[in-house]
Amino acid sequence: MYKYKHVVILISFFCLWIDSFFSEKIQILIGFTLIFSLGILHGANDLKLIQRLNSEKKKVSYYKIMSYYIIVVLIGIVCFYKIPFIALLLFILVSAYHFGEQQWQNLENYVNKYFVTLFQLTYGITLLLILFNFHQKEVQSIIFEISSITISKSYFDLLLKGVGFLFISMLLYLYIKIVEIRNLLLLESFYLVVFSIIFISSSLIWGFAIYFVLWHSVPSIINQIEFLYSEFNFSNLKKYIKSGIVFWIASLFGIAFLYLLFKDEKIFNALFFSFLAAITFPHVAVIFNMIRKFNNKQ
Repeated sequence: MYKYKHVVILISFFCLWIDSFFSEKIQILIGFTLIFSLGILHGANDLKLIQRLNSEKKKVSYYKIMSYYIIVVLIGIVCFYKIPFIALLLFILVSAYHFGEQQWQNLENYVNKYFVTLFQLTYGITLLLILFNFHQKEVQSIIFEISSITISKSYFDLLLKGVGFLFISMLLYLYIKIVEIRNLLLLESFYLVVFSIIFISSSLIWGFAIYFVLWHSVPSIINQIEFLYSEFNFSNLKKYIKSGIVFWIASLFGIAFLYLLFKDEKIFNALFFSFLAAITFPHVAVIFNMIRKFNNKQ
């Protein structure tokens, strides 16, 4: 995985370089294409992961698992319709934890699991707030479209300073206490600087797409293939894609339906992010359990 991260730094800066040749509209188009492809694909095998997680327990049918999954997605959609601001806030917090969990997977070997959870959440919030602060107007617009609430720019600054201070404090605590992971802490801190450069140098969607696809989705796909098939290789990658293609296509049809229905209305952005949030909630729970089980086997 570390070899991949070394390579992906070069790919990330290449993506920043080529964005100078495209207008913002083209960047948005390419960004959404990446999110719709690899981004959504990394959550397309949740049902198979659930079956694998339950393989040692009582056998649960595929259709029963799918029913539970669909119910959770529908609950997410209803929450965005009934209590949009609370649902959006929950989505941001859950996504922040999910990003932090992916980036910091093995800390429980060194420190209390509750500290690890808080550290992962704080890292993810810091990451998202860096992105939000560099694109405040666009983020304000999306929040208003979803919840009809205007967030002052000063709140973004204040939140970043507060959460950033907490994250740095926890990072320093780990650096002082645990000698074995000092190189890891320095490396991940360097990656966070790289993400900041990406976010400040690109549009909101393009910057998010670079991070979400290259730094989150692809590593997650590698982890999932290793969990499902014990080894990451091209043959197992094909199995992974074949297994998740039905859910992936269904998700694309759902987004396409929203676009055709609301393409001329500002509400499409709100519906798009609401749809992503709805499928994110169950995915985060699945990956949480996968990582715990995978780490316990090591």
